[in-house]
Amino acid sequence: MIKPGLHPRNKHRSRYDFDQLIQANPALAQFVKLNAYHDASIDFSNPQAVKALNRALLKQFYDIAEWDIPAQYLCPPIPGRADYLHYIADLLADNNNGVIPEGESVRVLDIGVGANAIYPLIGNHEYGWRFVGADIDTIALKNAQHVLDANIGKSEVIELRQQTSPTAIFKGVVKHDEIFDLTMCNPPFHASMEDAQAGSQRKWQGLGKNTSRNFEKKGTKSQSVALNFGGQGAELYCAGGEEAFVNRMVNESKQIANQCLWFTSLISKAASLPSVYRALKKVNALEVKTIEMAQGQKKSRLVAWTFLDANQRLAWRNSRW
Repeated sequence: MIKPGLHPRNKHRSRYDFDQLIQANPALAQFVKLNAYHDASIDFSNPQAVKALNRALLKQFYDIAEWDIPAQYLCPPIPGRADYLHYIADLLADNNNGVIPEGESVRVLDIGVGANAIYPLIGNHEYGWRFVGADIDTIALKNAQHVLDANIGKSEVIELRQQTSPTAIFKGVVKHDEIFDLTMCNPPFHASMEDAQAGSQRKWQGLGKNTSRNFEKKGTKSQSVALNFGGQGAELYCAGGEEAFVNRMVNESKQIANQCLWFTSLISKAASLPSVYRALKKVNALEVKTIEMAQGQKKSRLVAWTFLDANQRLAWRNSRW
């Protein structure tokens, strides 16, 4: 059975083979049960089960021997994260006669690398790219560095940097003479803690859980646990939500227009697109692409933009790849 919507190069298009995954991570075995359709599965509302699954996937498919995240930090769905990387690889191929440029000459900036460092880990394994991962959260960066140090060679090809300003995105992270072929970002899409709570409630309901038990009065410990089930505050929300965040990213990208070939960001909500397009028009982006993505019933898209014309992109390719 092929999962609908995933990129053709995505290694997770088929149903999970739990026998092989348990070989990769024996600790996964305790969480695998037969579901209502008599298929092997896990309880995706159990963060420990999801973490065990991620460890198995990372080890089996991406040679990541050691991986962990602190309690209550975002545990990413690996198939969807891999999709983003494959689509931006195609974006580079479009500027390289259909051939994906691989190896350490390609440099990628991951805005919001998180405690999981999932994009650099997968992207380096799949394409050999070098990464810089930036984040504002010191705990997240400390954990991500621990993951890199625990896997041979990763610290040499993945560099972490702290963003010290709560309002800046590229400023303070990108050095004045630094060149990136791609930037990528999975922005916080909620506008407030209340929005994040509502999203968490929907997630619990979708997993068939009793939200009245998991969400109590505002400010209680139970509410905090439920809110953080899918990530810490900076991972989930910011003032104005993803629309405001990506608009700031667009405005800042103009300041480093010649230092990056393609800027990209995931956009979770289709309603955010008109505002982002207006911002891109205002900064005179020369080309804008919207790439539709899907994982099962979940629809999303990434927006990519460049300030370089066709001749400049050709010169970029010739000088770097």
